[in-house]
Amino acid sequence: MGKVAFADVLQRLGKDERLYNSHLSLIAAVYSLVPEQTLRPIKVSRRELMSLSRIRSIATYHKCIKELVAYGYIQYFPSYHPTEGSRVAFGNLLRA
Repeated sequence: MGKVAFADVLQRLGKDERLYNSHLSLIAAVYSLVPEQTLRPIKVSRRELMSLSRIRSIATYHKCIKELVAYGYIQYFPSYHPTEGSRVAFGNLLRA
């Protein structure tokens, strides 16, 4: 199975009143980094995701990640190593 179109993802997310612009922009940033035809966890860096999503506060970034995990939209596997990126997976959100 390949990943679904971003318009479909946004349509699903748009129905959830708990999500704010920062959540949606973070999802968009992660989605833009997911290679075509893969649903595996991808390595990401906080700096890159914050830049792509236009989130300036580290606290906001971590709050959004924590809430997206709690809501079941993503799976987050933190890396505490300074040069190795954390991993993020979408799970059922990108399944066609």
